[in-house]
Amino acid sequence: MASFHVLPHSLSPLSPSLPPPTHLLSPSTFVSPTANPPPKRPSLAASAKKKNPWLDPFDDGADPNIEYGSLFTEGKQEEDPRPPEDPDNPYGFLKFPMGFNVELDSLASKVRGDVRRCCCVVSGGVYENLLFFPAIQLIKDRYPGVQVDVVTSPRGKQTYELNKNVRWANAYDPDDDFPEPAEYTDMIGVLKNRYYDMILSTKLAGLGHAAFLFMTSARDKVSYVYPNVNAAGAGLLLTETFTPSCSNLSQGGYNMYDQMVEWLGRPARNVPRQPVLPLKVSISKKLKAYVEAKYNKAGVEKGNFVVIHGIETDSVASMRSKGDTDSLLPIQLWAEIAKGLRGVKPLFVIPHEKVREDVEEFAGEDSHILFITTPGQLAALIDDSAGVIATNTAALQLANARNKQSIALFSSEEKGNTFIPSTQEKRCSIVASKTGKLIDIDLEAVKNAMNVFEGSPVFA
Repeated sequence: MASFHVLPHSLSPLSPSLPPPTHLLSPSTFVSPTANPPPKRPSLAASAKKKNPWLDPFDDGADPNIEYGSLFTEGKQEEDPRPPEDPDNPYGFLKFPMGFNVELDSLASKVRGDVRRCCCVVSGGVYENLLFFPAIQLIKDRYPGVQVDVVTSPRGKQTYELNKNVRWANAYDPDDDFPEPAEYTDMIGVLKNRYYDMILSTKLAGLGHAAFLFMTSARDKVSYVYPNVNAAGAGLLLTETFTPSCSNLSQGGYNMYDQMVEWLGRPARNVPRQPVLPLKVSISKKLKAYVEAKYNKAGVEKGNFVVIHGIETDSVASMRSKGDTDSLLPIQLWAEIAKGLRGVKPLFVIPHEKVREDVEEFAGEDSHILFITTPGQLAALIDDSAGVIATNTAALQLANARNKQSIALFSSEEKGNTFIPSTQEKRCSIVASKTGKLIDIDLEAVKNAMNVFEGSPVFA
């Protein structure tokens, strides 16, 4: 019978550029296995620390004799990972679109530890999400081109109006112990369909929350776990775990995420340790113009007022930290403190309209009052002010982020050093109560600290 050629006549059946098949190699090309014996497996005592002791108790860690140096293992990826196009190949070639090189890209990303899509599940409200900003900036610096998404509570979602590094922010409260089944399954489907390389969680995980992270199908699942028996089983479903010293992560203050930040910025191969930048926020021009119109209507001008924040109320918009429950003062004390200001006007920020009558009763009918609930508006207001006098609320961290002079009122000196470290660099003066209760704070000490504001001498 006549034979038919599958390939074109102008091309040879076997391209010279391709290596010969292994079954056609001569026996002399093979090397005897006894000529170069493999290195011995390192002992358990000399091996590196295991990545997660829950996954494999017999894992000795990485082999120290492995030599890295290929395209897929050296540091940050800057080149196009797609294979070169070779139109002269008689067998043709596949042209993959950017980001869809399944055969090559996913393996290289795993070997190199590259992250192109990252999701952050942040527990808490405005204060906790605001202090997570340096961690997001660290992720953007460590993995160039990464897309960062956030899942947090509805109050915490408002904070990301001030962060330009976040692509999407989804409102889903991870602290809800009994979520609606429809919302729970819907959020799992949303996260699963985004194909994340890494998912981070600041909620202390037990078996239930670890299962939630596991079902997102992210490659790396990183989370804090309970420091007690509630963490049993969580490590089996997580790639990396952090155990805090207490069950309330917010008690760590400004550095509450230090364990996660330490792991994110770790040095690896040709990538040095990534430094952690200070807290910064971004304010849009549209938001500035809107807030400026609001405080002008309240009777103050730009740079000629001091923001007073931390009035005691039952509103959820107080923006205080979960790690400091004693962080609000009644309006009677605030009215007394405001009398010590000279040359600048006090502007009382209220979280609810029902507080307006109380402020007018104790501070006077002609007092300047502004109703603000979102952290973006508060940041724009602080940016145009002469400074801030506040208790342990988000107003202090926003003043530090915008490099504004501030006076911080704390229930104790220890709390002040925990939430506002390096006070001189942040232009912050801490006034702490001597009894451990914020309501017993020395008002004369607060008034004496007001000389940091221009035109406000020491109150006698």
